[in-house]
Amino acid sequence: MIKRLLCGLLFSMTAIHQACAAEDLTLVLDWYINPDHAPIMVAEQIGAFKQQGLNVRIIPPSDPAIPPRLVAAKQADLAITYQPQLHFFADQGLPLVRVGTLINSPLNTVIALDKNIKSPADLKGKRIGYSVSGIEQATLATMARNQHIQPEEMTLFNVNFQLTSALLAGQVDAVIGGYRNIEVQELKLQGKDPVVFNVEDYGVPAYDELIIVANRDNVSAPKIKKFLAALKQGGDYLHAHPQETWLAFAKAHPELNTALNRQAWQASIPLFATDPAKLDRPRYQAYETFLFDNKLIKKITPVDDYAVELH
Repeated sequence: MIKRLLCGLLFSMTAIHQACAAEDLTLVLDWYINPDHAPIMVAEQIGAFKQQGLNVRIIPPSDPAIPPRLVAAKQADLAITYQPQLHFFADQGLPLVRVGTLINSPLNTVIALDKNIKSPADLKGKRIGYSVSGIEQATLATMARNQHIQPEEMTLFNVNFQLTSALLAGQVDAVIGGYRNIEVQELKLQGKDPVVFNVEDYGVPAYDELIIVANRDNVSAPKIKKFLAALKQGGDYLHAHPQETWLAFAKAHPELNTALNRQAWQASIPLFATDPAKLDRPRYQAYETFLFDNKLIKKITPVDDYAVELH
């Protein structure tokens, strides 16, 4: 009896010590919680953050432009953002450094419903809907030239983030900016069979869609490596248990338990980085050059100034 009491007391003291020793870390998402964040959610599900001695606070922002700037101002430890945006931050001199990758594949696509559109070359003379100026136009222009047509031979319409509705209503012949794991799945759920062109298949350099950034001054903080280790645990468990993790996510977030999110969860799994800490420097350099060549940034910044590998 005494031995059991001592063991129980020792276990309680250890648990209390671990709880007290847990280090706080604030992560600001790029947007509201959704299947793009699955490895983070799964790491939380399986207790991977706690195993690493972290107390992770996950915050969805009110404005997707805010998260990186909170990190730049040292008001948050980490933020989820996009590799293309990181190049703009570097060009502006913001003290942000990529420390990890969540999704290491572009999500951007060109989507059409007209089966006569069999390649981007068939977009000649067509109306293309878009939402974000600058990058989307450069991306579409590169795809056009890759297919030996001129960008001026397409007509662009800003559809104000109503990509699928504009396409379904016939306001445009195709859209650029729809994600392969979201809008494509949404169209399929509407009974459509979309024609999908992945941007990286037509001359646009591949890039990491979702990345994790830290403030340059805090890159060497041990808790960042611990976070990435836990994130890898979450990703590994997600790949091994796709259905179990979806059910746990749906139970924890019943408002997100929809047919679209269920489809997006499964469609996103192959797109997540299996090693979040790994950095593909040539990929970042190639995309930096792409932006510079399209006059979207003012200068070429060395990759090591805005991206690190924390193994």
